[in-house]
Amino acid sequence: MMSLIFPVILWFGSGGKWTFGAAKPVPVNSRNFRNYRRGDIIVSLAGIATNLLLFVLCIALYILVNLLGPVMPSVAHVVQEMLRWGMWLNLVLAFFNLIPIPPLDGSHVFYHLLPPQLGAQYRQLYRFGYLPIMALSFLAPGVMNVLLWPADQLMNLAIALTRGFTVGGGIA
Repeated sequence: MMSLIFPVILWFGSGGKWTFGAAKPVPVNSRNFRNYRRGDIIVSLAGIATNLLLFVLCIALYILVNLLGPVMPSVAHVVQEMLRWGMWLNLVLAFFNLIPIPPLDGSHVFYHLLPPQLGAQYRQLYRFGYLPIMALSFLAPGVMNVLLWPADQLMNLAIALTRGFTVGGGIA
């Protein structure tokens, strides 16, 4: 389901712009939290923070690989291409996971921002699993472009910052 059907639906739902598979959520024992609300928010944002950190690391490595350019231009070019894809994928994952639709991480944060009674009703969406996000991707593909707009903007910024460090003088 998550390795075949989900990526196909995302591919068609995004108009062929992007796709990726999904996995089962990482099990978290909320009984280990001293404060449930705070702990749930921290755990939910940890993956997103990791993706953003990896994005920054890819930028730094992209710039460092420029030093290999004169010695091994073809290798440096391939490595920079992989790092550029690493930048993009980590941005998409970070902002996709921020979408406040269950079971994505953004839904955990959003749940805690709602009044308790409305939050309880909102949590009922969790029983549908990935169906709401697949429905959104397929039925309203333009919404995904809007939700992932920050990823596009940050990627454009990364391209502008790394343009002078591209091996071979091509565009980043």
